[in-house]
Amino acid sequence: MIESRLGSKAEAAFLHAVAAGELSRLDLGTSEWRRVAELVEQYADLGLGGVDASVVAVAEKLLTTTVATLNHRDFRVVRPSHCAALDIIP
Repeated sequence: MIESRLGSKAEAAFLHAVAAGELSRLDLGTSEWRRVAELVEQYADLGLGGVDASVVAVAEKLLTTTVATLNHRDFRVVRPSHCAALDIIP
């Protein structure tokens, strides 16, 4: 999605930031995968995919309310279990 909206240079910068440890990643465990499946089922009419559902599941696990995404449409609708709504940046 980064490449399609912001270009290859922005996508490469993101990947370099991950590789350099500036951004961290979290492996999903069994409970997170279950939650991803629940969210995909719950928001089937929205067409919420596994990637976006996994962002919500990780936010729930980390109890964070802020996510960085370009997909404002889906994230404005989805209601996580730990807060009323997510704060979306940028």
